[in-house]
Amino acid sequence: MGIVKISDLMHENLRVAGNALSRSINAQAEHWIRVGMLTEMHPELDYREVCQLLIQAELSGGLDLTAAMGAPTPKPRASANGKH
Repeated sequence: MGIVKISDLMHENLRVAGNALSRSINAQAEHWIRVGMLTEMHPELDYREVCQLLIQAELSGGLDLTAAMGAPTPKPRASANGKH
């Protein structure tokens, strides 16, 4: 997990949308990120079809970009002192 810096306006947008849809701010942000990622990967799909992909991904264990693209899962890089 990491920290993502966003504007105050986007944070407020997330709060409003999250409240309206009974989601936390973080859950709303993650939803929008997932929808945006799938929309970029599949521009031919409409919102309903993207939501169906999200449901299929959840039933399959979650949305994993490396698995979706057929790429090997990246291995953690060792730091300069040899620790991860």
